Amino acid sequence: MATLTSLAERLLTPHGIDRYLELVDPLLVRSETRARVTRVEHQTRDTVTLTLTLSRAWRGFTAGQYVRVSVDIDGVRRTRCYSPAGSQHRDDRTIELTIKADPEGLVSRYLHRHARPDMVLGISQPDGDFRLPEPRPDTVLFISGGSGITPVLSMLRTLRDEEYAGRAVFLHYARTAADVLYRDTLTALAAESNAIDVAFRHTAEQGRFTSAHLDAVAPWWREAETYLCGPPGLMRAVRSAFADAGVGEHLHTEEFTPPALGTGDTGGTVRFTRSGGQMSNSGRPLLEQAEAAGLRPEHGCRMGICFSCTQVKTSGCVRNALTGELSAEQDEEIQLCISVPVGDVDINC
Repeated sequence: MATLTSLAERLLTPHGIDRYLELVDPLLVRSETRARVTRVEHQTRDTVTLTLTLSRAWRGFTAGQYVRVSVDIDGVRRTRCYSPAGSQHRDDRTIELTIKADPEGLVSRYLHRHARPDMVLGISQPDGDFRLPEPRPDTVLFISGGSGITPVLSMLRTLRDEEYAGRAVFLHYARTAADVLYRDTLTALAAESNAIDVAFRHTAEQGRFTSAHLDAVAPWWREAETYLCGPPGLMRAVRSAFADAGVGEHLHTEEFTPPALGTGDTGGTVRFTRSGGQMSNSGRPLLEQAEAAGLRPEHGCRMGICFSCTQVKTSGCVRNALTGELSAEQDEEIQLCISVPVGDVDINC
């Protein structure tokens, strides 16, 4: 089969098989993963839930992981990261994404307004280490807020499909009852399983997170493995509660907001060779410095996940703002959003 494929590729030069397959159906391509929207639902006023059918290159995912979704907007390919909300045990090459329309989010607003059945999106293979351990813990606590529900709901649905026999509690925060995503799904999960309990907190009426909420729904939370995803305020409050209780090692988190990156080394000049601009190094990540210079480089997550902002550093040294690692190789690809200049740096941007 490999020999026949190789022969076909040569016969179909210069385009190759995939160029012709995608004319028939974009999901037939072999060299990259594609997704076709098969269903669009608006669960709340500011979210959109997409059911996607994946091309045959898709290898499946593990609950809690994320994928990079790419869409062309005004002729420019934009990429953002979203977590599937379904069980990892679905074997029909179908995933479900729920996306909150961020007022400042180009891709989320576009999909909220324009997603439709038969739309074809680019999609990566899954990535990320936010996953349940093997073997499964005896007690599990899930905490989410807003659209941060998706990776932890995926974990809960996966446990349901595995006929989990331990004890799991899902605590979800939303501003009002009308803002709760997957309310009926969660209620049904709790009704059909003796191992699963679900609780909702409406912050407009019941206030924001406190450790007393955990005591009320899961008095054993200090011993449980806990999985958290949500807006920054909720993340900070839960981290603080676990730290105060001395059980921070039991808390596992996933974030989709940019980390706070401090100012690095100042001094030197940043030169944007393709555009001809330059500026004194402010110590901020190169993406921010490029934007301050009036440039608009392609970017996505702004936190080192999606690789949309990758550019070639032709000379100089940069520091990875997340790891502290230094890199001084010439003509290397770097991520502008997490790379801070150390002295003079030339970027092909």
